Amino acid sequence: MDRLIYTAMTGASHTLQQQATVSQNLANVNTPGFRSSIDVFRAVPIVGEGLPTRAFVVDSTAGTDFTPGVIQATGRSLDVAVDSKGWIAVQDADGNEAYTRNGSLQVLPNGILQTRSGMNVMGDGGLITIPPDTEITIAKDGTISTVPSGTQASQVVVVGRIKLTNPPENTLVRGEDALFHTKDGNPADADASVTVASGSLEGSNTNMVESMVSMITLARQFDLQMKMLQTADDNAKQASSVLSISG
Repeated sequence: MDRLIYTAMTGASHTLQQQATVSQNLANVNTPGFRSSIDVFRAVPIVGEGLPTRAFVVDSTAGTDFTPGVIQATGRSLDVAVDSKGWIAVQDADGNEAYTRNGSLQVLPNGILQTRSGMNVMGDGGLITIPPDTEITIAKDGTISTVPSGTQASQVVVVGRIKLTNPPENTLVRGEDALFHTKDGNPADADASVTVASGSLEGSNTNMVESMVSMITLARQFDLQMKMLQTADDNAKQASSVLSISG
């Protein structure tokens, strides 16, 4: 009886964890450049006395879906979308280098270039500072040029270049800040082959319909596992009743 209870209990517990992952994906369906998380169930045999017939269920995070999202034009000069594979290097809250596909940028009053989520954008030589009262243009290779407002384009000044990288996907791990980091903690090298599309943003790769269907499926699985626990409890009560009568 305890085998049924343990199997159903572990299944219900990890179903809740999968629901949390799907909920996070759905919550970021409108987040530019978001990459969906993937979870899967796997069975683990119980090692111990008796026959090796028992197993319990665990939730295994398979990783991240790196499928590109749809690129949509915004017409905003501070919006950039990474074309195909690659990442924008940013500075996380601890001052370390991290990576994102969210190219919705902003300029602080002190001129520092950031993402709209508040992460400083890294350049080839460190942080990027934009002069005041200038119009900004971001080239395909990430080079940022400025022109003083109200002047001719002949006075173009290059102020820096966004650091674009493309480390192998199996060397990246998602942090609690939703940014990606290298597993060894070392900064990835800049990759000249990575390009961006100015005036555009990449959408989330979360499929809303698939996620909603997954939520319904997981809810039904959880209900089934709870019914199994209830059945095991009823069987235990009936067994105890029979034993007491026999006594």
